[in-house]
Amino acid sequence: MNPSNESSAIAVVNLREFFHDSVQQALKHQHVAVEDQTEHYVVNVLTTFARSEALYDSTNENAGLPPLVNMLAAALDAPTVDQRNRLLQRLGDVSLFVAGFFAHSFARRLVDVDYHIAMGGRAYGSLADNTRGIRGRAVAAVYAELASKFQRMVDVLNDVAEMARPASDKDVLRLYEIWLKTGSPRARRLLSQLGVAPVAVSARA
Repeated sequence: MNPSNESSAIAVVNLREFFHDSVQQALKHQHVAVEDQTEHYVVNVLTTFARSEALYDSTNENAGLPPLVNMLAAALDAPTVDQRNRLLQRLGDVSLFVAGFFAHSFARRLVDVDYHIAMGGRAYGSLADNTRGIRGRAVAAVYAELASKFQRMVDVLNDVAEMARPASDKDVLRLYEIWLKTGSPRARRLLSQLGVAPVAVSARA
């Protein structure tokens, strides 16, 4: 830990309670309504992935996150439905967490936040379709809501991420890029607060 950052660190006694309160506050701030089960699911994802060993793949020497396309391929090639659903769930969860907490770190990378939003939304959508039986009706509803509101939930987690770490100077260009790629209402509002009126650039014929 960098000693210079200790004074700005946030003391958290119970991580789950912190994420629960932060998600509720962010949902209200972003004017996003979700079912209680969906909110509970997202809080569980955040609490789980707050531990790096749960987020990163440590099954080989090169510990880290595999490319999302590889995660999707593994799910599609899974020998059983249960294994396929578990891999799709991890793809959705990882995409949501990474897009929500590390949106600004994608700048100047080939794969941007909109790719994570697309992959995560599709993974949850497939899970919803795969679990619509009577026994899976409740969980299917959670996945369906996450699929339909994935972009908005990323905005919610962007707010949670800012609560979890000290605010830094706003990167106006990066906010503009995020708004162009995803149409994020949050990015548009922050740009407006900074005195920037975002305008979409039409592609030339």
